[in-house]
Amino acid sequence: MTIALSSLIYYPIKACRGFEVPAWEVERMGLRDDRRMMLVTPEGGFLTQREFPKLALVTPTLDGDRLTLSAPNFDSLRLSVQRSGVTVPVDIWKSQGVQAVDQGEEAAQWFSDWLGSPVRLVHIADGYIRKVSADHAVHPDDHTGFADGYPILIASEEGLADLNARLETPVPMNRFRPNVVVRGCEPFAEDTWKRIRIGGIEMAVVKPCARCVVTTIDKDTLVQSKEPLKTLNTFRKQPKGAMFGQNVIPLNGGRLEVGMSVEVLS
Repeated sequence: MTIALSSLIYYPIKACRGFEVPAWEVERMGLRDDRRMMLVTPEGGFLTQREFPKLALVTPTLDGDRLTLSAPNFDSLRLSVQRSGVTVPVDIWKSQGVQAVDQGEEAAQWFSDWLGSPVRLVHIADGYIRKVSADHAVHPDDHTGFADGYPILIASEEGLADLNARLETPVPMNRFRPNVVVRGCEPFAEDTWKRIRIGGIEMAVVKPCARCVVTTIDKDTLVQSKEPLKTLNTFRKQPKGAMFGQNVIPLNGGRLEVGMSVEVLS
């Protein structure tokens, strides 16, 4: 059975819409420009669809350093992304005091108006190393941007099909917000992988991804239900939660293209 890369998705702003691309560059930090930006409270605490499901409707289109923010029935905003300069400390999960660059008043006002609450848009400072958990790192300098904890999330189409066969109403892959989707393997085969290679990029598969209530939000209608989390808990539950997908650390940079073969090394 040949395993192939079937989808590549990157998310310019954490919790906002992602973009499927036919090919993309990969850095040690993850897919280029993936979740380098996020929304924070005025005090610097990170925000997601848990607090603001409406973030799922925001489309952040990135063209080099030009960012366009758009949302349904809402005026768009174009701005230049600031990747370096004066930094502010922000917190995300156990990472405290991450250095980030505030994206200015216009971006803050746009998001604050959309969400109905004061927020700021920040970009992780160029050169800042937010290390992954030492418990699962391959190298001491393994790092990520504003992903929850690891540079890349991988999932299989077969795993989603297995889940959907158990659901009354199937859900799309975007409920799980992966970066790399593969096909041609057994359901949840990624759980058994330790090292894979796609193109010239070797990756360490380090940790299953525990799923949260974000998966229960329809990304188009914002309707929230108990699924698919309720069903996941019936057959994918581990002590730390219901698992779907695997966290991955790229061991070198390169370029991925949809259709590339996935080689399981161990």
